[in-house]
Amino acid sequence: MKAEDQLSRILSACALFSGQTSDYDLSPDVVLSPNRELKSAGVLVPILNTKAGHVVFLTRRSLTLKQHPGQIAFPGGKKDAGDPDVIVTALREANEEIGIARSNVEVVGQLPKHETVTGFVITPVIGRIMEEFTPVAEAGEVEEVFSVPLSHVLNPLNYSIRSRLWRGRPRPYYTVPYGPYYIWGATARILHMMSEIANR
Repeated sequence: MKAEDQLSRILSACALFSGQTSDYDLSPDVVLSPNRELKSAGVLVPILNTKAGHVVFLTRRSLTLKQHPGQIAFPGGKKDAGDPDVIVTALREANEEIGIARSNVEVVGQLPKHETVTGFVITPVIGRIMEEFTPVAEAGEVEEVFSVPLSHVLNPLNYSIRSRLWRGRPRPYYTVPYGPYYIWGATARILHMMSEIANR
């Protein structure tokens, strides 16, 4: 199936999907408290149609950061008090982190919300990049901006499950490596949801 057709299928399916994903999806024995407090965040899933096909832009976080140093992430962050919604959050953060102008992004949909083990509920906002741009990594926050073929992250065969200790117990998680980039955790889980929807 062509990437454009898969993207259309993702957008159509997301409009009908009422659930959400979680870092605990692969740990069915974990019982979450219904009274837990979650912080709202928005990330942009920036997709550009190039001559070689659709690509998704991701970032590698700075190695000097206290939280998640060096990890692969979507551009985005915590919802500020002045943000009217998480779409504004995602666009603002993407502008700051990778230098993409808001006017160059067409918001076309949202993926299911995702809860992280660090207490955030993330809304992934799908945005078409209208024109090619030169990414500019935010100094001190972003080590690198790179792109991954959409066909790679939509292929379920590219995913595997790994595990590491989290607070004294094993926590399984998805990975979808690409070249030198080890994409895992919440970012891989969100991409895996895209793959699941695209291949239904």
